[in-house]
Amino acid sequence: MTSIFRRRVATTIAAGVAVAALAACSSGTPAAAPEASGAAEDGSLGTIRVGALPVPAGDILTWVDENLAPEAGLDIEWVEFTDYNTPNPALSDGSTEANLFQNSTFMETYNSQAGGTLVSVGEVYLPAAAFYSESLTSIDELGEGATIAIPNDPTNEGRALGILAAEGLISIEEGATNLDGITENPSNFQFTEVENATLPLAIPDNDAVFVTASFALPAGLTQDQAILTEGDDSDYFNILATTPELQDDPRVAALYELLTSEETDAYMLETWGGLIVPGTE
Repeated sequence: MTSIFRRRVATTIAAGVAVAALAACSSGTPAAAPEASGAAEDGSLGTIRVGALPVPAGDILTWVDENLAPEAGLDIEWVEFTDYNTPNPALSDGSTEANLFQNSTFMETYNSQAGGTLVSVGEVYLPAAAFYSESLTSIDELGEGATIAIPNDPTNEGRALGILAAEGLISIEEGATNLDGITENPSNFQFTEVENATLPLAIPDNDAVFVTASFALPAGLTQDQAILTEGDDSDYFNILATTPELQDDPRVAALYELLTSEETDAYMLETWGGLIVPGTE
């Protein structure tokens, strides 16, 4: 079995680069893809390169590669990214064959803004987002003028605002994706828009901070520290994404089947409890 470190292909693109700028890079010559389509004579499917952030997707892919993929004849090479902006352009330009880091709304926003054509194979897991605080034990303790840090990308900013609205703390327009969509803010909350990856660092300086599991887990945050956690009726389950050309590729189909197996579901629940919810639950 190839070691974890040989399977991990580090990507060192800076986290703050905009989607539109990165999409321009996808117009170059696509990277050479591993042997594709159809099983070899020995029954193997070959290698599939999957873009992912380290936690939890990278961990899930590594576990599947080591425990389930060999029997399926699949070799998973996960390509590490550290931000939300770079995996989709890499998939679009052929550097990877699939990715596992985003929800369908995020993918559709990328397609719209960057002229992409990425498609969803299906839901895999919910990286449950939550509001965290060092000074409060409940979201109900947010007082007049409380400071709240939320993500600065449209998908997760709208997600954070929607959760607050569902609690009756603010009112928003339907489909709101930024602060302009707030129609009522009776407690005069003071919002700060922050890059996703740095939100855990904002917790000491704010009354409440919205952090998705992909960044909460590496920062050592747990569900016990959350003052309000997203429910499993969320619309933000992460998907396995690919290109239209690879949608019917046997490697993609096999990978999705392994990612949504009972064994993988059990691994997610045992490893992360309520913060990572299997898509088949």
